[in-house]
Amino acid sequence: MRALLIGRYQPFHKGHLEVIRCILKEADDLIIGIGSAQISHTIDNPFTAGERITMISSALREEGLIERCSYIIPIPDVWNNALWVTHVKSLTPHFDVVYTGNPLARRLFREGGIEAREQPLFDRAKYSGTEIRRRMLSGEEWESLVPPAVVKVIKSIGGVERLRDITRSDKITYLRPGETSP
Repeated sequence: MRALLIGRYQPFHKGHLEVIRCILKEADDLIIGIGSAQISHTIDNPFTAGERITMISSALREEGLIERCSYIIPIPDVWNNALWVTHVKSLTPHFDVVYTGNPLARRLFREGGIEAREQPLFDRAKYSGTEIRRRMLSGEEWESLVPPAVVKVIKSIGGVERLRDITRSDKITYLRPGETSP
């Protein structure tokens, strides 16, 4: 059985790695779809599709899982739910089942005649892209939440600095007398 796992991977973290391990207990082969592939350099999507492919492939290689994950495919949004499943199918090799944490995506695949399963979640409060990006922005420790190979990729591209730059405003902030920061 070949499975498809779709996520944004902003960034790829240890929770994603555990999901992949679980899926590979059921599936012979896994396609990893990178959702919202066209979006980067935003607070919610700071990394490019190419950077996410590098993160994922590096982590899978490091964990000895790369041979069972035959494709990592960027999937841009089409902003039309009626066309989305057909769009995904046009970009990927054949798959038998899809795994996603997104309830709408599961519904759309099921309506399109494809078995869709909810992916297991692992310590979601800790292992989430939102939490990792929050920690990066606040200067907290984030490296333990992602595989070592992903830490290397993020550091090599200046990912934390990029995220901090993205959050800066170009609005002029005026201080009141006595204030030291907005």
